[in-house]
Amino acid sequence: MLAEFTGLSALEELAARVKRTAVPVVEHWPDVGAWFRGWAARPELRKELRAHLGGLTPAQATGVIARSRETTTHFAWCLRDEPGEPFTFWLHEYKPLTDWRTGYADSVHNHRYHFCTTILSGAYLHERFDARLGLGGRSVIGTELTDRTQCAQGATGTLLAHEFHRIPRAADGTMTFLVKSRAVTPWSLSYDPDTGISHRHVPVEDRLEDLTNHL
Repeated sequence: MLAEFTGLSALEELAARVKRTAVPVVEHWPDVGAWFRGWAARPELRKELRAHLGGLTPAQATGVIARSRETTTHFAWCLRDEPGEPFTFWLHEYKPLTDWRTGYADSVHNHRYHFCTTILSGAYLHERFDARLGLGGRSVIGTELTDRTQCAQGATGTLLAHEFHRIPRAADGTMTFLVKSRAVTPWSLSYDPDTGISHRHVPVEDRLEDLTNHL
């Protein structure tokens, strides 16, 4: 732990470190990943995160719930999203594998943002892919598996927005913590290698102008 961060909670320390990264932060995300591994290795991280959740005021808890969402494979809990900060904090609580539904989360996909993650409990299979993109980068026309790793509790990783991956399965009880950058692209892409079908995903909050034009 760096001296200037002594006495801060785990999340406060992480926020302070990201803010100290050269700006714009999205252009220096590998620097975040370089020290995130050490931060995530703190022995009491799960205990500190549990204490953070237990210490939320009713209003703060309501905010966390309002910012969070359910995906086909996990519940994504947004712990921190402050206007003006170049990052957000999340907990991902994976569902039992029997409750997974086919969709974006277990497809080959990328994200609109960069992120760093660590496994707090459980384990998952993580796959990385090279992707061939269509005209304008608006579709995926093919993928090639480049790495397959069984990741256990304590494992950390960094993924940039242009990189494609998939988590085809996770052990029951798996939970992860993530720090995400703000969006660096207007959409993300997913691809089903079995059918060859590609989808482009634009977040609903960016579609209000489209809705108005379609009325």
